[in-house]
Amino acid sequence: MKSAVETLNPTRVRLTVEVPFEELKDSLDAAYKKINQQVTVKGFRKGKVPARVIDQRFGRGAVLEEAVNDALPKFYTDAVNQAELSPLGQPEVDITELKDGETLNFTAEVDVRPSIEIPDYSGIEVEVDAVEVTDEDVDKSVEQLRERFASTTPVERAAEDGDVVTIDLEAKVEGKVLEDGVAKDVSYTIGSGELLDGIDDAVKGLSAGEEATFTSELKGGSAAGKEAEVTVKVTQVAKRELPELDDEFAQLASEFDTLEELRADSRKRLENMKQYDQATQAQERVLEKLLELVEVPVPEKLLEDEINTRKHNLEHHQLGQMGLTLDKYLEIQGKTAEEFENETREAAIKGIKTQFVLDELVKQEKLNVNQEELTEHLMRRAASSGMSPDQFAQAVVEQGQVPLLVGEVARGKALAVVVEKATVKDTNGEIVDLDDEEEAEAETAEAAAEPTESAEAGDAKAEEKSEG
Repeated sequence: MKSAVETLNPTRVRLTVEVPFEELKDSLDAAYKKINQQVTVKGFRKGKVPARVIDQRFGRGAVLEEAVNDALPKFYTDAVNQAELSPLGQPEVDITELKDGETLNFTAEVDVRPSIEIPDYSGIEVEVDAVEVTDEDVDKSVEQLRERFASTTPVERAAEDGDVVTIDLEAKVEGKVLEDGVAKDVSYTIGSGELLDGIDDAVKGLSAGEEATFTSELKGGSAAGKEAEVTVKVTQVAKRELPELDDEFAQLASEFDTLEELRADSRKRLENMKQYDQATQAQERVLEKLLELVEVPVPEKLLEDEINTRKHNLEHHQLGQMGLTLDKYLEIQGKTAEEFENETREAAIKGIKTQFVLDELVKQEKLNVNQEELTEHLMRRAASSGMSPDQFAQAVVEQGQVPLLVGEVARGKALAVVVEKATVKDTNGEIVDLDDEEEAEAETAEAAAEPTESAEAGDAKAEEKSEG
Protein backbone atom coordinates (compact mmCIF):
# COMPACT_ATOMS: atom_id res chain seq x y z
CA MET A 1 0.00 0.00 0.00
CA LYS A 2 1.20 3.50 -0.86
CA SER A 3 -0.21 6.71 0.55
CA ALA A 4 0.38 10.44 0.25
CA VAL A 5 -0.89 13.41 2.27
CA GLU A 6 -2.07 16.72 0.86
CA THR A 7 -2.66 19.56 3.33
CA LEU A 8 -5.86 21.36 2.32
CA ASN A 9 -5.69 23.86 5.18
CA PRO A 10 -4.15 23.90 8.68
CA THR A 11 -6.91 21.63 10.01
CA ARG A 12 -7.82 19.39 7.06
CA VAL A 13 -5.91 16.92 4.90
CA ARG A 14 -6.56 14.63 1.95
CA LEU A 15 -5.04 11.16 1.95
CA THR A 16 -4.49 9.49 -1.41
CA VAL A 17 -4.12 5.72 -1.03
CA GLU A 18 -3.14 3.08 -3.61
CA VAL A 19 -3.72 -0.56 -2.64
CA PRO A 20 -2.32 -3.45 -4.75
CA PHE A 21 -5.10 -5.94 -5.41
CA GLU A 22 -3.30 -8.81 -3.69
CA GLU A 23 -3.66 -6.92 -0.38
CA LEU A 24 -7.44 -7.37 -0.73
CA LYS A 25 -7.14 -11.17 -0.65
CA ASP A 26 -8.15 -11.61 3.01
CA SER A 27 -11.15 -9.31 2.58
CA LEU A 28 -12.18 -11.09 -0.64
CA ASP A 29 -12.02 -14.45 1.10
CA ALA A 30 -14.09 -13.05 3.97
CA ALA A 31 -16.61 -11.62 1.46
CA TYR A 32 -17.07 -15.00 -0.29
CA LYS A 33 -17.45 -16.69 3.10
CA LYS A 34 -20.06 -14.17 4.26
CA ILE A 35 -22.08 -14.40 1.03
CA ASN A 36 -21.82 -18.20 1.21
CA GLN A 37 -23.59 -18.17 4.56
CA GLN A 38 -26.38 -15.98 3.21
CA VAL A 39 -27.33 -17.66 -0.10
CA THR A 40 -28.72 -20.99 -1.21
CA VAL A 41 -27.75 -22.49 -4.59
CA LYS A 42 -29.36 -25.69 -5.82
CA GLY A 43 -26.85 -28.51 -6.06
CA PHE A 44 -24.52 -27.12 -3.38
CA ARG A 45 -24.55 -27.47 0.39
CA LYS A 46 -25.02 -24.20 2.30
CA GLY A 47 -21.67 -22.54 2.80
CA LYS A 48 -19.98 -24.70 0.13
CA VAL A 49 -20.82 -22.69 -3.00
CA PRO A 50 -17.64 -22.18 -5.10
CA ALA A 51 -16.45 -18.63 -5.70
CA ARG A 52 -16.93 -18.90 -9.49
CA VAL A 53 -20.60 -19.87 -8.96
CA ILE A 54 -21.14 -16.91 -6.63
CA ASP A 55 -19.60 -14.64 -9.30
CA GLN A 56 -21.91 -16.11 -11.96
CA ARG A 57 -25.09 -16.07 -9.90
CA PHE A 58 -24.70 -12.89 -7.89
CA GLY A 59 -22.05 -10.92 -9.73
CA ARG A 60 -18.41 -10.24 -9.01
CA GLY A 61 -19.37 -6.64 -8.24
CA ALA A 62 -21.28 -7.64 -5.11
CA VAL A 63 -18.23 -9.54 -3.83
CA LEU A 64 -15.91 -6.63 -4.56
CA GLU A 65 -18.23 -4.18 -2.81
CA GLU A 66 -18.34 -6.36 0.30
CA ALA A 67 -14.55 -6.82 0.27
CA VAL A 68 -13.79 -3.13 -0.19
CA ASN A 69 -16.20 -2.10 2.59
CA ASP A 70 -14.45 -4.56 4.86
CA ALA A 71 -10.91 -3.48 3.91
CA LEU A 72 -11.26 0.32 3.74
CA PRO A 73 -11.13 1.03 7.53
CA LYS A 74 -7.86 -0.88 7.87
CA PHE A 75 -6.20 0.77 4.87
CA TYR A 76 -7.38 4.20 6.04
CA THR A 77 -6.01 3.58 9.54
CA ASP A 78 -2.69 2.38 8.13
CA ALA A 79 -2.42 5.54 6.00
CA VAL A 80 -3.23 7.74 9.03
CA ASN A 81 -0.59 5.99 11.11
CA GLN A 82 2.03 6.22 8.35
CA ALA A 83 1.44 9.96 8.08
CA GLU A 84 1.38 10.34 11.90
CA LEU A 85 -1.89 12.28 11.77
CA SER A 86 -4.33 13.01 14.60
CA PRO A 87 -7.74 12.82 12.90
CA LEU A 88 -10.86 14.40 14.31
CA GLY A 89 -14.09 12.64 13.45
CA GLN A 90 -14.93 10.46 10.48
CA PRO A 91 -13.27 10.81 7.03
CA GLU A 92 -15.04 11.53 3.76
CA VAL A 93 -13.94 8.59 1.60
CA ASP A 94 -14.12 8.51 -2.20
CA ILE A 95 -13.12 5.42 -4.19
CA THR A 96 -11.40 6.86 -7.24
CA GLU A 97 -10.47 3.60 -8.99
CA LEU A 98 -11.27 -0.08 -8.53
CA LYS A 99 -9.85 -2.46 -11.15
CA ASP A 100 -10.59 -6.11 -10.52
CA GLY A 101 -7.33 -7.97 -10.15
CA GLU A 102 -5.24 -4.80 -10.38
CA THR A 103 -5.70 -2.01 -7.87
CA LEU A 104 -7.89 -0.12 -5.40
CA ASN A 105 -7.36 3.64 -5.17
CA PHE A 106 -9.23 5.95 -2.83
CA THR A 107 -9.01 9.35 -1.19
CA ALA A 108 -10.00 10.29 2.35
CA GLU A 109 -10.51 13.86 3.55
CA VAL A 110 -10.52 14.35 7.30
CA ASP A 111 -10.14 17.10 9.89
CA VAL A 112 -6.95 16.85 11.92
CA ARG A 113 -5.58 18.45 15.04
CA PRO A 114 -3.62 21.50 13.94
CA SER A 115 0.09 21.78 14.52
CA ILE A 116 0.51 24.19 17.45
CA GLU A 117 3.65 25.95 18.54
CA ILE A 118 3.68 26.98 22.20
CA PRO A 119 5.84 30.10 22.71
CA ASP A 120 7.66 31.01 25.92
CA TYR A 121 4.95 31.60 28.51
CA SER A 122 7.15 32.33 31.52
CA GLY A 123 6.51 36.07 31.22
CA ILE A 124 2.74 35.89 31.73
CA GLU A 125 1.50 38.36 34.36
CA VAL A 126 -2.04 38.63 35.72
CA GLU A 127 -3.84 40.57 38.43
CA VAL A 128 -6.42 39.04 40.76
CA ASP A 129 -8.65 40.29 43.55
CA ALA A 130 -6.98 40.69 46.92
CA VAL A 131 -8.09 38.44 49.77
CA GLU A 132 -9.77 40.81 52.19
CA VAL A 133 -12.34 39.83 54.81
CA THR A 134 -14.08 42.76 56.48
CA ASP A 135 -16.01 42.87 59.75
CA GLU A 136 -19.14 43.28 57.64
CA ASP A 137 -18.36 40.01 55.85
CA VAL A 138 -18.04 38.24 59.19
CA ASP A 139 -21.26 39.85 60.44
CA LYS A 140 -23.11 38.61 57.37
CA SER A 141 -21.74 35.07 57.76
CA VAL A 142 -22.72 34.87 61.42
CA GLU A 143 -26.15 36.33 60.63
CA GLN A 144 -26.72 33.62 57.99
CA LEU A 145 -25.88 31.00 60.61
CA ARG A 146 -28.25 32.72 63.01
CA GLU A 147 -31.02 32.55 60.40
CA ARG A 148 -30.59 28.77 60.22
CA PHE A 149 -31.30 28.48 63.94
CA ALA A 150 -34.38 30.69 63.88
CA SER A 151 -37.51 29.31 65.55
CA THR A 152 -41.14 29.92 64.64
CA THR A 153 -44.11 30.49 66.91
CA PRO A 154 -47.72 30.47 65.60
CA VAL A 155 -49.50 33.79 66.14
CA GLU A 156 -53.12 34.90 65.96
CA ARG A 157 -52.72 37.95 63.74
CA ALA A 158 -52.35 39.05 60.13
CA ALA A 159 -49.16 38.07 58.28
CA GLU A 160 -46.28 40.57 58.15
CA ASP A 161 -42.87 40.82 56.46
CA GLY A 162 -40.53 38.11 57.74
CA ASP A 163 -43.32 35.85 59.00
CA VAL A 164 -43.44 32.18 58.00
CA VAL A 165 -46.84 31.31 56.56
CA THR A 166 -48.24 27.88 55.70
CA ILE A 167 -50.23 28.19 52.49
CA ASP A 168 -52.25 26.27 49.90
CA LEU A 169 -51.85 27.27 46.25
CA GLU A 170 -54.02 26.76 43.16
CA ALA A 171 -53.01 28.06 39.71
CA LYS A 172 -55.38 28.50 36.77
CA VAL A 173 -54.51 29.26 33.17
CA GLU A 174 -57.36 30.39 30.94
CA GLY A 175 -59.81 29.45 33.67
CA LYS A 176 -58.62 25.85 34.06
CA VAL A 177 -56.80 24.50 37.11
CA LEU A 178 -53.43 23.03 36.10
CA GLU A 179 -52.76 19.39 36.99
CA ASP A 180 -49.42 20.45 38.47
CA GLY A 181 -50.77 23.78 39.70
CA VAL A 182 -52.06 22.68 43.12
CA ALA A 183 -49.89 22.57 46.26
CA LYS A 184 -50.83 22.05 49.91
CA ASP A 185 -49.10 23.00 53.19
CA VAL A 186 -46.30 25.00 51.58
CA SER A 187 -44.04 26.80 54.06
CA TYR A 188 -43.04 30.26 52.86
CA THR A 189 -41.11 33.12 54.45
CA ILE A 190 -42.63 36.43 53.38
CA GLY A 191 -40.06 38.57 51.59
CA SER A 192 -37.73 35.68 50.69
CA GLY A 193 -38.64 35.84 47.00
CA GLU A 194 -38.54 32.05 46.76
CA LEU A 195 -41.98 31.57 45.22
CA LEU A 196 -44.06 33.43 42.66
CA ASP A 197 -43.84 37.12 41.87
CA GLY A 198 -46.65 38.96 43.64
CA ILE A 199 -47.18 36.43 46.41
CA ASP A 200 -45.70 38.69 49.11
CA ASP A 201 -48.23 41.44 48.50
CA ALA A 202 -51.02 38.84 48.30
CA VAL A 203 -50.37 37.16 51.68
CA LYS A 204 -49.37 40.20 53.72
CA GLY A 205 -52.37 41.25 55.81
CA LEU A 206 -54.03 37.82 55.63
CA SER A 207 -54.80 35.82 58.78
CA ALA A 208 -55.16 32.05 59.05
CA GLY A 209 -58.19 30.90 57.04
CA GLU A 210 -58.16 33.87 54.65
CA GLU A 211 -57.25 33.79 50.97
CA ALA A 212 -56.40 36.11 48.08
CA THR A 213 -56.00 35.89 44.32
CA PHE A 214 -53.22 37.42 42.25
CA THR A 215 -51.76 37.13 38.76
CA SER A 216 -48.22 35.86 38.18
CA GLU A 217 -46.07 34.39 35.44
CA LEU A 218 -45.33 30.73 36.21
CA LYS A 219 -41.62 29.94 36.51
CA GLY A 220 -41.83 26.18 35.93
CA GLY A 221 -44.13 23.26 35.27
CA SER A 222 -46.39 22.47 32.35
CA ALA A 223 -47.38 26.12 31.82
CA ALA A 224 -44.01 27.75 32.44
CA GLY A 225 -43.85 31.29 31.11
CA LYS A 226 -47.65 31.72 31.00
CA GLU A 227 -49.72 34.16 33.05
CA ALA A 228 -51.74 32.36 35.72
CA GLU A 229 -54.43 33.32 38.17
CA VAL A 230 -53.17 32.07 41.52
CA THR A 231 -55.31 31.60 44.62
CA VAL A 232 -53.37 31.49 47.88
CA LYS A 233 -54.96 30.46 51.17
CA VAL A 234 -53.15 31.05 54.47
CA THR A 235 -53.60 28.18 56.95
CA GLN A 236 -51.11 29.38 59.57
CA VAL A 237 -49.09 32.48 60.42
CA ALA A 238 -45.92 32.06 62.47
CA LYS A 239 -43.47 34.63 63.77
CA ARG A 240 -39.76 33.98 63.22
CA GLU A 241 -37.57 34.50 66.26
CA LEU A 242 -33.80 34.72 65.95
CA PRO A 243 -31.55 33.54 68.81
CA GLU A 244 -29.55 36.15 70.70
CA LEU A 245 -25.98 36.60 69.46
CA ASP A 246 -24.11 35.46 72.56
CA ASP A 247 -21.91 32.66 73.85
CA GLU A 248 -24.96 30.43 74.29
CA PHE A 249 -25.71 30.77 70.57
CA ALA A 250 -22.09 29.91 69.71
CA GLN A 251 -22.38 26.71 71.77
CA LEU A 252 -25.71 25.86 70.08
CA ALA A 253 -24.58 26.50 66.51
CA SER A 254 -20.94 25.34 66.59
CA GLU A 255 -18.22 23.51 68.50
CA PHE A 256 -17.03 26.79 70.03
CA ASP A 257 -17.68 28.04 73.55
CA THR A 258 -17.74 31.76 72.85
CA LEU A 259 -19.14 34.08 70.19
CA GLU A 260 -15.68 35.53 69.75
CA GLU A 261 -14.28 32.10 68.81
CA LEU A 262 -17.18 31.54 66.41
CA ARG A 263 -16.51 34.87 64.69
CA ALA A 264 -12.78 34.09 64.43
CA ASP A 265 -13.60 30.75 62.79
CA SER A 266 -16.03 32.46 60.39
CA ARG A 267 -13.31 34.91 59.40
CA LYS A 268 -10.87 32.06 58.74
CA ARG A 269 -13.39 30.15 56.62
CA LEU A 270 -14.16 33.28 54.60
CA GLU A 271 -10.44 33.83 54.03
CA ASN A 272 -10.07 30.25 52.80
CA MET A 273 -13.02 30.67 50.44
CA LYS A 274 -11.64 33.90 49.04
CA GLN A 275 -8.20 32.33 48.61
CA TYR A 276 -9.81 29.51 46.67
CA ASP A 277 -11.75 32.02 44.52
CA GLN A 278 -8.53 33.97 44.03
CA ALA A 279 -6.72 30.83 42.85
CA THR A 280 -9.55 30.00 40.46
CA GLN A 281 -9.45 33.57 39.12
CA ALA A 282 -5.70 33.27 38.62
CA GLN A 283 -6.07 30.05 36.61
CA GLU A 284 -8.74 31.58 34.37
CA ARG A 285 -6.73 34.75 33.70
CA VAL A 286 -3.47 32.89 33.10
CA LEU A 287 -5.30 30.63 30.66
CA GLU A 288 -6.70 33.66 28.82
CA LYS A 289 -3.20 35.15 28.53
CA LEU A 290 -1.82 31.83 27.29
CA LEU A 291 -4.50 31.57 24.58
CA GLU A 292 -3.61 35.09 23.43
CA LEU A 293 -0.02 33.95 22.87
CA VAL A 294 -0.87 30.92 20.74
CA GLU A 295 -2.32 30.89 17.23
CA VAL A 296 -4.80 28.03 17.06
CA PRO A 297 -6.73 27.29 13.85
CA VAL A 298 -10.12 25.70 14.59
CA PRO A 299 -11.62 23.03 12.29
CA GLU A 300 -14.94 24.32 10.98
CA LYS A 301 -16.74 20.97 11.20
CA LEU A 302 -15.54 20.50 14.78
CA LEU A 303 -16.66 24.03 15.66
CA GLU A 304 -20.08 23.41 14.13
CA ASP A 305 -20.46 20.18 16.12
CA GLU A 306 -19.36 21.90 19.33
CA ILE A 307 -21.86 24.77 18.86
CA ASN A 308 -24.67 22.28 18.20
CA THR A 309 -23.69 20.24 21.26
CA ARG A 310 -23.76 23.32 23.49
CA LYS A 311 -27.16 24.39 22.16
CA HIS A 312 -28.58 20.89 22.59
CA ASN A 313 -27.34 20.61 26.18
CA LEU A 314 -28.73 24.03 27.05
CA GLU A 315 -32.15 23.49 25.47
CA HIS A 316 -32.78 19.84 26.31
CA HIS A 317 -31.02 19.49 29.65
CA GLN A 318 -30.48 22.74 31.54
CA LEU A 319 -33.52 24.70 30.33
CA GLY A 320 -35.66 21.58 30.05
CA GLN A 321 -35.18 20.85 33.74
CA MET A 322 -36.31 24.40 34.56
CA GLY A 323 -39.31 24.21 32.24
CA LEU A 324 -38.00 27.04 30.05
CA THR A 325 -37.80 27.38 26.29
CA LEU A 326 -34.80 28.96 24.62
CA ASP A 327 -36.88 31.98 23.61
CA LYS A 328 -38.03 32.49 27.20
CA TYR A 329 -34.48 32.08 28.48
CA LEU A 330 -33.22 34.75 26.06
CA GLU A 331 -36.05 37.05 27.15
CA ILE A 332 -35.08 36.62 30.80
CA GLN A 333 -31.41 37.21 29.97
CA GLY A 334 -32.25 40.25 27.85
CA LYS A 335 -30.40 38.84 24.83
CA THR A 336 -31.27 38.62 21.16
CA ALA A 337 -30.96 35.38 19.21
CA GLU A 338 -28.02 36.91 17.33
CA GLU A 339 -26.22 37.77 20.57
CA PHE A 340 -26.80 34.24 21.85
CA GLU A 341 -25.41 32.75 18.62
CA ASN A 342 -22.31 34.95 18.80
CA GLU A 343 -21.69 34.18 22.47
CA THR A 344 -22.12 30.44 21.90
CA ARG A 345 -19.72 30.52 18.97
CA GLU A 346 -17.09 32.48 20.94
CA ALA A 347 -17.38 30.10 23.90
CA ALA A 348 -17.08 27.07 21.61
CA ILE A 349 -13.98 28.49 19.93
CA LYS A 350 -12.38 29.21 23.30
CA GLY A 351 -13.20 25.72 24.54
CA ILE A 352 -11.66 24.03 21.52
CA LYS A 353 -8.56 26.23 21.60
CA THR A 354 -8.13 25.55 25.31
CA GLN A 355 -8.20 21.83 24.80
CA PHE A 356 -5.80 21.91 21.85
CA VAL A 357 -3.30 24.15 23.66
CA LEU A 358 -3.36 22.23 26.95
CA ASP A 359 -3.09 18.89 25.12
CA GLU A 360 -0.03 20.21 23.27
CA LEU A 361 1.46 21.31 26.59
CA VAL A 362 0.88 17.83 28.00
CA LYS A 363 3.02 16.42 25.18
CA GLN A 364 5.61 19.20 25.35
CA GLU A 365 6.07 18.86 29.12
CA LYS A 366 5.81 15.03 28.98
CA LEU A 367 3.13 14.99 31.67
CA ASN A 368 1.67 11.70 32.90
CA VAL A 369 -1.34 10.88 35.07
CA ASN A 370 -0.95 8.38 37.89
CA GLN A 371 -3.68 6.28 39.50
CA GLU A 372 -3.91 8.47 42.61
CA GLU A 373 -4.48 11.63 40.53
CA LEU A 374 -7.11 9.87 38.43
CA THR A 375 -8.90 8.58 41.53
CA GLU A 376 -8.96 12.05 43.14
CA HIS A 377 -10.35 13.55 39.94
CA LEU A 378 -12.97 10.82 39.68
CA MET A 379 -14.07 11.52 43.28
CA ARG A 380 -14.50 15.24 42.47
CA ARG A 381 -16.46 14.49 39.31
CA ALA A 382 -18.66 12.01 41.15
CA ALA A 383 -19.46 14.59 43.84
CA SER A 384 -20.39 17.24 41.26
CA SER A 385 -22.60 14.75 39.37
CA GLY A 386 -24.52 13.72 42.46
CA MET A 387 -23.44 10.07 42.07
CA SER A 388 -21.48 7.89 44.46
CA PRO A 389 -17.83 7.30 43.47
CA ASP A 390 -18.59 3.62 42.73
CA GLN A 391 -21.59 4.48 40.54
CA PHE A 392 -19.67 7.18 38.69
CA ALA A 393 -16.64 4.92 38.16
CA GLN A 394 -18.85 2.14 36.81
CA ALA A 395 -20.57 4.53 34.40
CA VAL A 396 -17.21 5.88 33.21
CA VAL A 397 -15.88 2.38 32.51
CA GLU A 398 -19.09 1.17 30.81
CA GLN A 399 -19.16 4.23 28.52
CA GLY A 400 -15.45 3.95 27.71
CA GLN A 401 -14.73 7.41 29.12
CA VAL A 402 -11.63 6.62 31.16
CA PRO A 403 -9.33 8.21 28.51
CA LEU A 404 -11.46 11.36 28.63
CA LEU A 405 -10.98 11.65 32.40
CA VAL A 406 -7.26 11.03 32.03
CA GLY A 407 -7.19 13.87 29.49
CA GLU A 408 -8.94 16.22 31.91
CA VAL A 409 -6.42 15.48 34.66
CA ALA A 410 -3.49 15.91 32.28
CA ARG A 411 -4.81 19.30 31.14
CA GLY A 412 -5.14 20.36 34.77
CA LYS A 413 -1.48 19.51 35.30
CA ALA A 414 -0.51 21.37 32.12
CA LEU A 415 -2.28 24.52 33.27
CA ALA A 416 -0.64 24.20 36.68
CA VAL A 417 2.77 24.22 34.97
CA VAL A 418 1.93 27.50 33.22
CA VAL A 419 0.52 29.09 36.38
CA GLU A 420 3.62 28.11 38.33
CA LYS A 421 5.77 30.13 35.93
CA ALA A 422 3.38 33.10 35.75
CA THR A 423 3.53 36.19 37.94
CA VAL A 424 0.29 36.65 39.85
CA LYS A 425 -0.31 39.85 41.80
CA ASP A 426 -3.36 41.00 43.71
CA THR A 427 -4.99 44.41 43.43
CA ASN A 428 -2.76 45.60 46.28
CA GLY A 429 0.33 44.80 44.24
CA GLU A 430 1.28 41.83 46.41
CA ILE A 431 2.66 38.63 44.85
CA VAL A 432 0.16 35.76 45.27
CA ASP A 433 1.52 32.32 46.17
CA LEU A 434 -0.73 29.62 44.72
CA ASP A 435 1.27 26.59 45.87
CA ASP A 436 -1.48 25.50 48.23
CA GLU A 437 -4.26 25.76 45.68
CA GLU A 438 -3.56 22.73 43.47
CA GLU A 439 -7.13 21.46 43.66
CA ALA A 440 -8.43 24.77 42.35
CA GLU A 441 -5.99 24.56 39.45
CA ALA A 442 -7.18 21.07 38.53
CA GLU A 443 -10.86 21.96 38.74
CA THR A 444 -10.41 25.16 36.73
CA ALA A 445 -8.56 23.34 33.96
CA GLU A 446 -11.31 20.72 33.94
CA ALA A 447 -13.97 23.41 33.65
CA ALA A 448 -12.03 25.12 30.87
CA ALA A 449 -11.66 21.96 28.79
CA GLU A 450 -14.91 20.23 29.64
CA PRO A 451 -17.09 22.06 27.06
CA THR A 452 -15.08 20.72 24.13
CA GLU A 453 -17.09 17.52 23.95
CA SER A 454 -16.95 17.46 20.16
CA ALA A 455 -13.16 17.35 20.08
CA GLU A 456 -13.15 14.50 22.57
CA ALA A 457 -15.85 12.73 20.57
CA GLY A 458 -13.86 13.24 17.39
CA ASP A 459 -10.81 11.61 18.94
CA ALA A 460 -12.92 8.75 20.28
CA LYS A 461 -14.60 8.15 16.92
CA ALA A 462 -11.26 8.19 15.14
CA GLU A 463 -9.93 5.64 17.64
CA GLU A 464 -13.02 3.50 17.17
CA LYS A 465 -12.58 3.75 13.40
CA SER A 466 -8.98 2.61 13.64
CA GLU A 467 -10.02 -0.37 15.77
CA GLY A 468 -12.65 -1.26 13.17
